[in-house]
Amino acid sequence: MTKKINLAFVLPVLMSFFVMSFCDLVGIGVDRIKLEFGLSNTMAQLIPSAVFIWFFFLSVPVGVLQDRFGKRNILNLGMIITALGLLAPYFFFSKTSIFFGFALLGIGNTIVQVSANPLLVDVVPSDKKSSFLSFSQFVKAVGSMIAPFVAAYFANQYGDWKLMFLAFGLVSVLAVVWLSFSKIEETKNTEKRATIGSSLSLLGTSYITMMVLGIFLVVGIDVGINAVSGQFLLKKFEGVITQEFAEKGRSVYFFGKMLGTFAGAIMLTKLSSRKFLFWTSLLGLVSVLALMVVPSQMMAMGVIFVIGLGVANIFPLIFSLTVEKYPLRANEISGLMIMAVSGGAAVPPIIGLLTDNVGLTAGMFVLVACAAYLFFLAVARSKKA
Repeated sequence: MTKKINLAFVLPVLMSFFVMSFCDLVGIGVDRIKLEFGLSNTMAQLIPSAVFIWFFFLSVPVGVLQDRFGKRNILNLGMIITALGLLAPYFFFSKTSIFFGFALLGIGNTIVQVSANPLLVDVVPSDKKSSFLSFSQFVKAVGSMIAPFVAAYFANQYGDWKLMFLAFGLVSVLAVVWLSFSKIEETKNTEKRATIGSSLSLLGTSYITMMVLGIFLVVGIDVGINAVSGQFLLKKFEGVITQEFAEKGRSVYFFGKMLGTFAGAIMLTKLSSRKFLFWTSLLGLVSVLALMVVPSQMMAMGVIFVIGLGVANIFPLIFSLTVEKYPLRANEISGLMIMAVSGGAAVPPIIGLLTDNVGLTAGMFVLVACAAYLFFLAVARSKKA
């Protein structure tokens, strides 16, 4: 087990989290490509599907593969596929290459997400796991935030927004080279080799099942706020705010998440993971409830910011607590938890269905239910060693 921080190992792994953020280029891609080719809304929304569908199908098999071939090797494979996914639409720009490129981007990103988290756990001291996992999410958030500015810069300076594909593709290649020269000692499974069956069988352990469900629901909150905050604000303050103001809620939320992960990385050097999970999940639940009754649009923006703060560290906390309890099953656990990212595809449609058929309040209560479960999970974990 690592006793001290070795930046020669930590920095290239953290770089992979920056590469991980490249899947968020899909948002820019949808807007730009829709205009470029005159795609229908239905066709344009297939682009995100081409990226995120792979989380459900590939996460567990990737966990099995890295148990056999090593986390660093599989992480490099993921970043190579990410680079190919970015370079393909730049050099061969067409509707076909776009969908092919974004599919590769999704495959690569799934592999990176499965491998990067447990590899980071391997290269930091055991008492710093939660702190560094939170900081890794800050690194990812920075990448997500600068992408629109990079696209705008290339569009304004060179008249070609597609140069962002080339730039981020080359960054991915450099990340592969850097990690390849880092001789990291990984924690290896000395028991029988992982299989898809052995991975799924872990769901028979109540602790792991509860934690995986926690990941499913916190990602559901994340994507849910991203998807419905604008509609919620427009409906709640109808006639008072503009579309442009309502859309800013999304940026406010992600800004809160970015600051939350940075603050969490610092606070977790002093606080235990279980206590921090308790307080941050409580903050998330209270702020989601507050959003339902907040009386003004500016207060609503403030509450959305606090929701971002509250949920920012829940993913890395759940991951680190689970791997800490079952360290030799880290590869399988990582696969299951990244598969649970599909909660981002499941929760928003439920919100939409209830909103259409019952009302806005009923739809938002889906987020309250998700936050309530996370608080229940935190309470349960705080009482158990």
